[in-house]
Amino acid sequence: MLRDTSTLTGRLMKQILRSPDTIITVAITPIAIFLLFRYVFGGAIETGGANYTNYLLPGILLITIASSVAYTALRIFNDTSKGITARLATMPISRSAVLWSHVLTSLVSNAVTAVLIVGIAFAMGFRPEASLLDWLAALGVLALFTLALTWMSVIPGLTATTMEGAGAFSYPLIFLPFLSSAFAPTDSMPGPVRWFAENQPVTSVVETLRALFEGQPVGDDIWIALAWIVGIGALCYVLALRTYRRKV
Repeated sequence: MLRDTSTLTGRLMKQILRSPDTIITVAITPIAIFLLFRYVFGGAIETGGANYTNYLLPGILLITIASSVAYTALRIFNDTSKGITARLATMPISRSAVLWSHVLTSLVSNAVTAVLIVGIAFAMGFRPEASLLDWLAALGVLALFTLALTWMSVIPGLTATTMEGAGAFSYPLIFLPFLSSAFAPTDSMPGPVRWFAENQPVTSVVETLRALFEGQPVGDDIWIALAWIVGIGALCYVLALRTYRRKV
């Protein structure tokens, strides 16, 4: 399985290397949102005196991941619609390697894009207080978040009938951080909106990453975030495998 997954991942990475604008395109929207909130809305949003660039970065990273996994769905859709997925299933290779290659490609491409976003954040005034252990924990949370959303993207990639339909699932995911504590504290939100913002998965992930970047205790947020991520990831993994077996 490892050999087959490595070979198929190499095939997908070659596609990205031949079209590097994919990573750039994925980064454009999050960077534009980053600049907009930092330099246009930032002065009007009260965050208790915190460095607003530090405050924004976790939410921007999550939006970046949500944008990127849409391309995973598109790659799977293209392989499925062209018969490549079915052809691979008839070959003497591990069947699970077909999906895992897409998942690993998503992890690698998201890592590259995240490095680009963090580099821009430093240029905009990002000044973390995180220790090496905090950075490793933050990377782990981002990797698990990417893994969960990537398995989610497998499902529309296999079931969509059009290219537009394959990528459309990511739109609510991109919008969700705006209804969280990613851009402003939830204290200023109206009652029902505040309740939703405080009890949806993005807020706990954002608060965890923010505390890690600031070198502060994460409290219960990290356990809530991990429960959401692992739960969503496990559910999507099972559904993706069932969909793959039925489709192929």
